[in-house]
Amino acid sequence: MKKQIISEKEEFNSILPEYGRRKLLTYADSIRELAESFKETDHSREYRPEETDTDRRDYIWQKRLNENKDLMVEHLQEMAQIMTQLAEESRRCVPMGERRFKQISHALREVDIQLKNLYLIENEAGRLEVSLTIRNLKKITLSAEEIGDLLSVLLNMRLVSAQDNAFFVGSDWQTFYFMEEARFHVLTGVAKAVKETEKISGDNYALFETETGNLTAVISDGMGSGNKACNDSTMVVELMQKFLEAGFQIETAVQMINSALLAGGETTNMSTLDLCSMDLYSGECHFVKVGSAASYIKRQHLVDRISSGNLPLGIFQKPDMEAVGRTLMDGDYIVMVSDGILDALSQGIGEDMLSELIGSTNLENPGEMANAILNFCIHQSRGRIRDDMTVLVVGIWKKED
Repeated sequence: MKKQIISEKEEFNSILPEYGRRKLLTYADSIRELAESFKETDHSREYRPEETDTDRRDYIWQKRLNENKDLMVEHLQEMAQIMTQLAEESRRCVPMGERRFKQISHALREVDIQLKNLYLIENEAGRLEVSLTIRNLKKITLSAEEIGDLLSVLLNMRLVSAQDNAFFVGSDWQTFYFMEEARFHVLTGVAKAVKETEKISGDNYALFETETGNLTAVISDGMGSGNKACNDSTMVVELMQKFLEAGFQIETAVQMINSALLAGGETTNMSTLDLCSMDLYSGECHFVKVGSAASYIKRQHLVDRISSGNLPLGIFQKPDMEAVGRTLMDGDYIVMVSDGILDALSQGIGEDMLSELIGSTNLENPGEMANAILNFCIHQSRGRIRDDMTVLVVGIWKKED
């Protein structure tokens, strides 16, 4: 398929013009130099037992200052790396052959869309993208999704609209991007219960795409309950989404969020983090856990339990992260829960029963599965809800060819 479309004149081109690329690399070098200047600070002083209380306070203050400098160095280096990757990112851009271009141009003109440019682009992952510059000649509106459907037929490949495309094709020239459709699609379901003495849950979750074909699920359980716990877990979830969408690596995002929690001063701010990132092209998924409850992958009646033994965010300067990778298959389910679910089971038959429950269920709808797990756990604790409870289920299926 790809060999029929890509010509022999294909070349790798930088996404950015040369001037913009050089400028971005200059910014990256400046940020690296700034990071090096922080690293050059000498903080080798050691505490001596004979020192006075004032000396000890100075030592503690200096130690915290140096730890913050170390964090600043890591964050600056990550920013420089992101800039460098963007500047050096290249695509295999292929101008459309004249005959094929005219055929597509004529087909688009039939729906009152004028075509200016069309390129096939092979990205660094080897997947095809389509870039086209078009405008609408009539008042009848067409969406980017409808254009993608038409291109899918014309190019004989399944295409989906990129996330940052405009929703409709306007009367001015606009450039739209379309990606090869992912191999897998997902359905999700969530069930929640609020602690019986509270009005608001201390658990929060999010499901979002950092880029086309990558789904990330996050659950955070704020320590305690009520507004304070809700505010802490909300910050964790929202910052994680913003950092990942901005291009930060997961490990750096976790470190930055941990720093934000520690910045609360005298007030203790602690939250768990349970994250699962899924590549819907390859089926690869990665779990990152910081103080969170176990997660589960259900494959028919077999269940893979993924647990961690580390502490929540907001305790240490450097959080202890546990990362685990798995390969998903058609029909798999991912089950993520907050601590309240396992606490409810510990009041009765024990949390080990959860793996058995997940493996034995024949429910296929993720929402129904999440509700069944929640109701079972509430029943096991005799109807009492002693802690906030959240169940998030993601079902993944291979798309038909």
